[in-house]
Amino acid sequence: MSETRRHLTVVLAAGITVVLWSSAFVGIRFAGRDFQAGPLALGRLLVGSVALGLLVLARREPLPPRRALRGVVLCGVLWFAIYNVALNAAERSLDAGIAALLVNVGPIFIAILAGLILKEGFPRLLVVGCVVAFAGAAAIGVSTAHHVHGAGWGAVLCLVAALTYAGGVVAQKPALGHSSPLAVTWLACVVGAVCCLPYAPALVDQVGHAGDGALAWMGYLGLVPTAIGFLTWAYALSHTDAGRMGSTTYLVPPVALALGWVILGEVPPLLAVPGGILCLAGVALARWRGRAPGQPRIAATEAASLAADVPNS
Repeated sequence: MSETRRHLTVVLAAGITVVLWSSAFVGIRFAGRDFQAGPLALGRLLVGSVALGLLVLARREPLPPRRALRGVVLCGVLWFAIYNVALNAAERSLDAGIAALLVNVGPIFIAILAGLILKEGFPRLLVVGCVVAFAGAAAIGVSTAHHVHGAGWGAVLCLVAALTYAGGVVAQKPALGHSSPLAVTWLACVVGAVCCLPYAPALVDQVGHAGDGALAWMGYLGLVPTAIGFLTWAYALSHTDAGRMGSTTYLVPPVALALGWVILGEVPPLLAVPGGILCLAGVALARWRGRAPGQPRIAATEAASLAADVPNS
């Protein structure tokens, strides 16, 4: 695969991830009417684990080597287990778009952790892009503050979700250097499901009383945002650095706000529109590599570069 085609594939994978993860905020909000936070997380992860496991078997994918297991397990505990439970609990009191906004401080934590732990550094445009995009997210938050009920506890839970999301991404990145995105994603999902097994009795009870819509959304959350979304994320992350991939998720709040408006009737105010535009501008800045003298200019949508220590997947 040529470098240009690989860049385009990475951008496409990141775009799919943004749309699917945005829809997850809506699905959690809807399914949360019939399912508590822990049981919903377990049901979602069980569906995702089975779907990814079948794909692993079909492709005869080798398991991650021992040197990758620490990162995979840490990713599963932080991002797949704690993140999902915290976010599900937060969305019992927050609109889908508001939750997406608050969780979206995660990319800032990712950039900081990636710079400190993964030695990715702090490129000037990455920092500027994060500031611009976060300003857009803040504008959305200010404009939608009157929609929030029980914001205090929900905001704390979203902060927990953002921190565990950031830690999971940074733990996942080195593991992708030793194994395929599919194998890493599947095993992390299984680890998350195992962590949530104490919620199994409650899940069985709530499935028996849940409506068809909530059950359908649980299945969707497991198959689409989890199985497909995390797989496309892992592929893109394996071909670029964690800081720039994290900045891409600044696109999630405006998309989640739009989906919440259409599907749940959670109408965003007018100020959310310029906030979404700022988010887009910030992502473009954070992903821009610039060019050295004498080199051709690279389009912003093709700015993601191969991580030097990650083999082709």
